[in-house]
Amino acid sequence: MKTSDTPHYENVPFEIPENWVWTDIENICSKIGSGSTPRGSNYSSKGIPFFRSQNIYNNGLVYEDIKFISEDIHQTMIGTEVLPNDLLLNITGGSLGRCAIVPANFQRGNVSQHVCIMRPILIVSEYFHAFVLSSSFSKSIKITGSGREGLPKYNLERIFFPLPPLTEQYRIVSEIEHWFALINQIEQDKLDLQEAIKQAKNKILNIAIHGKLVPQEPSDEPASELLKRINPKAEITCDNAHYTQLPKGWAICRLEQITDYEQPTDYIVESTDYDTSYSTPVLTAGKSFIIGYTNETTGIYSNLPCIIFDDFTTDSKLVNFPFKVKSSAMKILKVNQNVEIDYVAIFMSITRLIGDTHKRYWISEYSKLEIPIPPQKEQKRIVFAVHSIFAKLDMIMESL
Repeated sequence: MKTSDTPHYENVPFEIPENWVWTDIENICSKIGSGSTPRGSNYSSKGIPFFRSQNIYNNGLVYEDIKFISEDIHQTMIGTEVLPNDLLLNITGGSLGRCAIVPANFQRGNVSQHVCIMRPILIVSEYFHAFVLSSSFSKSIKITGSGREGLPKYNLERIFFPLPPLTEQYRIVSEIEHWFALINQIEQDKLDLQEAIKQAKNKILNIAIHGKLVPQEPSDEPASELLKRINPKAEITCDNAHYTQLPKGWAICRLEQITDYEQPTDYIVESTDYDTSYSTPVLTAGKSFIIGYTNETTGIYSNLPCIIFDDFTTDSKLVNFPFKVKSSAMKILKVNQNVEIDYVAIFMSITRLIGDTHKRYWISEYSKLEIPIPPQKEQKRIVFAVHSIFAKLDMIMESL
């Protein structure tokens, strides 16, 4: 084996401990080589798993979109049969450098020409894998001149490899696994906290529309008086089966009694040639919200603020900036000036109708929903409290 005492190793990447040596990847592997694609892409519905670059990830083999080859085809490609503890390295395209360890309990498999098998000799596979994922290996690929077009076998074989004693390899792997476990726990804690924040927001909104977020002021004008000003003939109640024991001064009405809707036809974007350099956002009421930006200057909605409502999913968003819309699958809602639009948006954000049929909901059902209405001054206090609490929760979320 060629090691660091040979002239080839005069310009090594970094200093290593005295009991380590520099060698080449070709000297620590019994096999380095990529596979091939079966003639005519001769895949089977079942059989031997055939791994392509999209199946190779740093955290393991991914069987989604896996292809299979027959036993006969596999035998013609037996030279690239995958064995337990092999390293499979993507050597072409945008995923070049992605690498997976083949599990010890692996059964059978083969690889395409875009995937290289590296079969280590007396090297701990996990240590080898850690090196391949290191910045040192990435730099070595760049130094060889390899790019997206591919990493030639010769260049791969000549990459420097820092080789510790076998016992030290195990210690290094153990230390790496310890820190990775800690990182994974931190990541899980982060996800748990994000979910807790999401649930907290929903809880806050829920107690807000039930009159439990801010204290009531006896001097506030009752909501019933406010609703009478909006519509003297409107049917107003102060309790029902859905909202029992509402605070004094609250009332209940239907959404359609305090909102007007507009069809979005005049504001639909004509071209989907979006660009972030354009100024006008194109909206959908779904999760994506802003789906792009347009340079169109006509048909821009500017009667703000408003609520956009997805007529099919019942998602909604409060909007306070000019916009165009993606499609006609929404309603644009205006809320009566005597009612805080932010409060109505709070109610709608936690009130969804999900049915089995694909239909429009606003006119037939959603607008008929009953909404608890606090006195106007209390609406303002609720909105202020929600925004303040959400701002603090968002700060926590951003710091994660």
